[in-house]
Amino acid sequence: MAEDQPSLLHKFVQDELPQELRDLVSTMPMENGWTEKHLYQYQGFWYNPFLLQALVTLQKHFHANDNDIFLVSIPKSGTTWLKALAFSLVNRSKYPNYQNHPLINNSPHALVPFFELDLNSNNEFLPNLNLSSSSSSLFSSSPRIISTHFSYVSLPNSVKESSCKIVYLCRDPKDILISHWHFANKVRKGIIDNLSLEEAFEMFCKGVSASGPFWDHMLGYWNQGMKSLNKKKIMFIKYEEIKMNPLLVLKELAEFLGFPFSREEEALGVVEDILKLCSFDNLSNLEVNTNGKMPFGVENNVFFRRGQVGDWKNYLTTEMVEKLNNIIANKLTEHGIQF
Repeated sequence: MAEDQPSLLHKFVQDELPQELRDLVSTMPMENGWTEKHLYQYQGFWYNPFLLQALVTLQKHFHANDNDIFLVSIPKSGTTWLKALAFSLVNRSKYPNYQNHPLINNSPHALVPFFELDLNSNNEFLPNLNLSSSSSSLFSSSPRIISTHFSYVSLPNSVKESSCKIVYLCRDPKDILISHWHFANKVRKGIIDNLSLEEAFEMFCKGVSASGPFWDHMLGYWNQGMKSLNKKKIMFIKYEEIKMNPLLVLKELAEFLGFPFSREEEALGVVEDILKLCSFDNLSNLEVNTNGKMPFGVENNVFFRRGQVGDWKNYLTTEMVEKLNNIIANKLTEHGIQF
């Protein structure tokens, strides 16, 4: 792409919409966005227009396979980490050499495609980065591992009706807010003015954030997962649980996905090897994650900041914490979701 041509990221942030998108969003509720100029409300959730167009197309045309694996989260809940763990777990027999693993030379986002972004007209996922020939076949492998930020209500019916697995990763909303705010300003840098923490906080509390409201997004998957018919279909994981006991969570994830670790693998330290490969310290220091960009213009390094639990304590005032805690208690705690 020539330097003087605006990237998709610039169009994305500045809301330079083609006519078909203008027609699509013209009647929808609109609010200011975080990493984009505007968000539009569809089926009760907030999306930027480009993702909204993808959503409508996927709802009409996507066909899920029974062995598909969907990794679902609200943005900035630990998506990158979950992608790395799931990819390494499912493909460990293909890539037993962790010194020459695809994650060494490819971003987790290149190995596990975003449902909303990495799709061609035939509803197949394609490598959008310059992957090696050995890695290019990853997108035609089975099972397909697919990541999305879509709400449950917005998933294509074929996903809901199939026997595919859904892993939902959630995180303390206070940490989501801070991580999203930092991410948004890195994306906006040089394109539009920074978003103040106060602005981001008020938007978040109103439910206006990417794929928000966060409480409805979490509850959509939580309530479905509690139903007897879906207990084997939806697994609910908390970011804090992975941080606290990564070995236990990884083993539970392996069981849920149908790729349990054998006693021999455990004795050989395969579980620990995957955790080391996918650790924040390892991934964040790899050259592929410190340089280069995603196909839509976002730099790879913005997906790695601190990865800590409780970073919100360094930013939120007492009043902010009280307000958010009240929202969490009113919207989530009564359903059994606690942080």
